[in-house]
Order: sequence, then structure tokens, then C-alpha cells
Amino acid sequence: MIGEPYAVVSCHVETPLDDRVWTAFASLQARRPGGFRIAALIRPPDREAGEREDAWLERARAAAALGPLGHHTHFVGPEHARPPQPGPEHAARVRSEADWLRAQGLSPRFFCGGGWFIDEEVGAALAELGYVDCTATAFRPAYLAAGAPRLGLEQPAWLTFAGVRVLELPTTHSLGLAVRGLGRLPAGVHVYFHDTDLLDRGRRLALLALLRLLGRRRRVVDLDRLADEVSPTAPERTFASARG
Repeated sequence: MIGEPYAVVSCHVETPLDDRVWTAFASLQARRPGGFRIAALIRPPDREAGEREDAWLERARAAAALGPLGHHTHFVGPEHARPPQPGPEHAARVRSEADWLRAQGLSPRFFCGGGWFIDEEVGAALAELGYVDCTATAFRPAYLAAGAPRLGLEQPAWLTFAGVRVLELPTTHSLGLAVRGLGRLPAGVHVYFHDTDLLDRGRRLALLALLRLLGRRRRVVDLDRLADEVSPTAPERTFASARG
């Protein structure tokens, strides 16, 4: 495992076809505040909702040129990320979206389930696709109902799903958690934010200030480098042991 404290940053790009949101995210990614290559974990277009594939592809390719690219699935629809219950259809959706992305010449390396959702079948699909997962969190999202399943991890690990395994790079902090916890951050920090956060002036300024501070206090890495560095020595955990 990495001994020197580090920080990595990702964005859940959920509205890439909104011109204002996309312009704000593309500008931030190009600026690399704090020296960070911000990973774009991007939601594929929902063809049933009539989302334009040509515009989406242009923007996804631009994001991939500036940082690591990831696949972010909304399991119900553009406005509804987390499914109400497990089911085989969720893994099928991940596979279908991944097949479409690859057919367009895109090769996302990372994955994050919308609403922090993952189940055994989705995990097995991620292993099949060769994805590195970022769905586990070091915190319990406040909006999750009591007892709602999630993955809880504080450090990178290999998770086993029915005999196959996936490298997990847990998301440790939301923007708010990172700002409030600046004085007591763990050795490994993975901050995420949403693309829509950038339309709020206060949140945008807080993010910029946070990344500049982290860039001075931590070794700056990106998801690609982190995955390469931790994969040889990350401990193994079972999916069941990480559920929280």
C-alpha cells in the first residue's frame, strides 16, 4: 500500500448534456486546480429518454483527453440513480452500457454505481469488464435509508464476488466532508463532487480552495496512478465483509 499521504479527485458527471454544467466542468478539468487530473465518472446517455448520443460522445472524448475516464450508471433513469431493490437487470444494464461505450471507441477504466449501489451480480459484471470500482465509501451517505445496503471501505482493497475479484478504490470524502475535516484527514483521500455542484458559486469556490490546499499538503495522484500503485499489494476482502 502507499505509505505517503495522497489525494485523488473524481467527479460524477451526471448531466453532461446541460451546456452550463458541462462548460463549468470542462473548464475546471482543464485548469487542474491543485495539480489534480480530475477523473470524469460519466453517466452514459439514456436513449429511451431521448438524450443525444453525438453531443454526449464529443464531450466524453474531451473529458477522456484531460483525465481518467469512468462509467457511472444511473440504474433507473437520468434523474433516478439508485434502484429500489437488487435484481439481475442492474448487472445487465452495466454490461449493456459498457458494450455501447466500447463500440464508440471509449475505454473507461473505472466504475461508480449511482446512489452508491452495487450488488453481487453488478460486482461480477465489473470483474468481467475489467473495471476498477469506486462505489465503496468511507462514510454512510445521509440520504440512504436505514439498512440500505452499501459498501463500506476506508482503504483500497481487492473485493471478491463469487470467485472473481475487483480492485476497489473507495470514495472517502464528499466535498463537504473534506472541507469540514481538513485538519484530520486520513492518509488516503479520495474526494468526489457532482458536476452540478459547479453551478453553485459557494460550492465551486469551496472546491477550488480545497483542491489547492490538498495539492500543497498531499502527494497529488489520479485514479489511474492510484490503481497502478495499489493493485500489487492491496489486501483482499470479501464482498459480504465490506457491506455496511
